Amino acid sequence: MVFSDAYTCGPNCAPTRASLMSGQYTPRHGIVTVGSSDRGPEHLRKLIPQENKTVLDAGIITIAEAIRPAGYVSASMGKWHLGNDPGHGPIGQGFDLNVGGYEAGSPRSYFSPYKNPELKDGPKGEYLTDRLTDEALKFIEANRDKPFFLYLPHYAVHTPIRAKKEMIAKYKAKQPSNGQGNPTYAAMIESTDQGVGRMMAKLDELGLTDDTIVIFSSDNGGVGGYNVLGIEGGEITSNAPLRGGKGMLYEGGIRVPLFVRWPGVVEPSSRCDTPVITVDFYPTLLEMTGAERPARQALDGCSIMPLLRSSGGLGREAIFWHFPAYLQGSGRTWRTTPAGAVRKGQWKLIEFFEDGRVELYNIVRDISEKNNLAEKIPEKAKELHNLLRNWRKSVNAKVPTQLNPKYDPRAGT
Repeated sequence: MVFSDAYTCGPNCAPTRASLMSGQYTPRHGIVTVGSSDRGPEHLRKLIPQENKTVLDAGIITIAEAIRPAGYVSASMGKWHLGNDPGHGPIGQGFDLNVGGYEAGSPRSYFSPYKNPELKDGPKGEYLTDRLTDEALKFIEANRDKPFFLYLPHYAVHTPIRAKKEMIAKYKAKQPSNGQGNPTYAAMIESTDQGVGRMMAKLDELGLTDDTIVIFSSDNGGVGGYNVLGIEGGEITSNAPLRGGKGMLYEGGIRVPLFVRWPGVVEPSSRCDTPVITVDFYPTLLEMTGAERPARQALDGCSIMPLLRSSGGLGREAIFWHFPAYLQGSGRTWRTTPAGAVRKGQWKLIEFFEDGRVELYNIVRDISEKNNLAEKIPEKAKELHNLLRNWRKSVNAKVPTQLNPKYDPRAGT
């Protein structure tokens, strides 16, 4: 089943990963962005943004901890970005095996030696994506006779943009298409795709295909819609027809691929256009595995089992975003200033906290978010704005209001 309207809980990686592990929207766990929330030129930041956490609280029951009593052995392989072991890495947060995961959000090297404290070096020049796939295949083979949960967040595709030379050459020989013209990025994607294919083949080889649920998704939209320092040509990829890219609450930053393969349950080649979001994974996995819901932990998502079984809808009113932080773009531009958003049915509203400005889009008719309807349909804008504000109260989301005394848009360049 391919989900056409799948979303992440943040426009960049760390907030989404924290929401995946906790089942909570970002205001609850406090990881609202990557690193500092006051990125970009100080004199251009009108507000003092909310302080950001960079480590997932050890008291949060992760999905790995929640499904362990149901008999699942679990492994995390690749990017973790939520703290270090022993207390805050994958092992400290309930996984039985950690390969390559620690506080870093990007690799020091895509080729061995990796300089990764949680990954032994391989032969010189070994490619990280291939190595993580190798480790995943070992885990599947070793646990073929028991229930297992494999969380495989590849470091690819992420800066630094590095790939195998022979594969880069393949794409250099091709013409750019539909805004996709970076051969190294294309090669990184192919290596990731090959890894997925190898895992599918391993499940077939071991006779596990019919007993294994495969979920494929991403933690944010592609890097596009603004220039990236150090990248030839400025941009890495294109999210067209979506507006913007990583770091923005426009569709290009938060709308991502998602598919689920579940033989005997999910109809092959099916499609679902119901909006779903990262916090839905946690309750869905609980239902899939028969695990108990944590007694004292708020979960913000819905199990998408009715969608997977094609037996009904989710019955919720809306999905939400809260990003009280600054993300620099290039020059004097921002990827985003502090903002929040809500999607209800075909409607989406974005609120920018610096000046209270709102933008309203019919996301079904206007997937590229070209036509701001806030002034043309003020009653709909007011309805969604009230919905967003009420949600913020319910999750204790803080909106930055304190003015930055060093704000001076006339200073510097």
